[in-house]
Amino acid sequence: MKTSTMMTSAMPSAPVGKAWEEVSASFDRFCLAAGIQTLGAMMEADAGVACGPRHSRSEDRRGHRWGRTAGKIGFHAGKVAIERPRVRGLDGKELPLASWEQAVDEDWLGQWAMNLMLINVSTRKFRRAVRLPEGDVPAPAGSGVSKSAASRHFVALSAARMQEWMASDLSKLDLLVVQIDGIHMTGELVLVAAIGIDGKGVKHPLGLIEGATENAAVVQALIDNLVARGLDPAVPRLFIIDGSKALSKAIRRSFGREALIQRCQIHKARNIMERLPKPLHAAVRRVLRPAWELDDAEKAEKLIRNLARRLEHDAPGVSASMLEGLDEILTVTRLGLPKELRRALACTNIVENVMSTVRRVCRNVKRWRSASMALRWTAAAMQEAAKGFRRLKAHKQLPALRAALEAHRTKASTHGVLARQAAAA
Repeated sequence: MKTSTMMTSAMPSAPVGKAWEEVSASFDRFCLAAGIQTLGAMMEADAGVACGPRHSRSEDRRGHRWGRTAGKIGFHAGKVAIERPRVRGLDGKELPLASWEQAVDEDWLGQWAMNLMLINVSTRKFRRAVRLPEGDVPAPAGSGVSKSAASRHFVALSAARMQEWMASDLSKLDLLVVQIDGIHMTGELVLVAAIGIDGKGVKHPLGLIEGATENAAVVQALIDNLVARGLDPAVPRLFIIDGSKALSKAIRRSFGREALIQRCQIHKARNIMERLPKPLHAAVRRVLRPAWELDDAEKAEKLIRNLARRLEHDAPGVSASMLEGLDEILTVTRLGLPKELRRALACTNIVENVMSTVRRVCRNVKRWRSASMALRWTAAAMQEAAKGFRRLKAHKQLPALRAALEAHRTKASTHGVLARQAAAA
């Protein structure tokens, strides 16, 4: 919301006129009348600055008064009609009044409508949310509190904010971690979102894109957008994903074959449990949990391989799935990160929490009319979730991650040079 910079020199020192008369009716009517009267005084002051005192012929005036006209201005409880002066410039064109232009640009009604919809007030209840049903402040036709008007306000404001967000500069963010995950809006519509964590542990919503499925082309389009907005592919980062092969493929294509990818351990364990018979759940959990907690990646890998070997007879499909992507499951362990930081970065909980906010915000939507509608709602929900972001719990240990990423890049560069020398020989 913009900070109001409207002039205050013309504001009356005490309520007068109609505003004072409304005190006996209700405080709402008093505030409304006082606000209208104050804005009217400010516009008269602006007209005086442009035209000088009435009936004067000063040489420094920029125009002259040209009667009055009626206009509407939005506030949190709807639009209200206000009479304002008109000023015609010496060139014959109308001069804008600064106080009026400022009041119109604030769009208080639109921001109020968007805020209420983000906290799950339906458009049908918008009128009741901003004005008391038995209140004495009237809401005539055209006051902007109908369900259609509230929807139009939300569409316009959410589209503008999404466009601004998706074009924002990312080059100034010191991002160490990027989490990417998808959310299924309908059977044929998937949105893929990215959340970043900088060197101080602050979380940032980075981008959003739509697709029919969570395939490599969709993820690649999202990554291309992030790179175009300033995400440097040469900077080493840790990418955390839910296990999708399409995500890994797109990340390695843009950030190199040596890009560090951590598959979500929670997703992996959940997928394994869903495919196992219930009698085997306890035994598998007793192996997986200690394996995730081990500081030695080789020992953890050995435990998981032994478990997969024991499951070959009872659940051969699960055994193969357990070994699939094992290197990426233990990435944070191989980096030698502290336990608290390793636990925070071994899963996609951060982006999953954002997606839970998206589901809460969007629960009043009964039908997605288009992909653009889903994008607007999801982008608004992600920005709403960002208001409640807290720093990463293990943010004091992030220098260890930065050092590990730099060491990995140096090691990968050395291996690359040696491989090229061997091939040339």
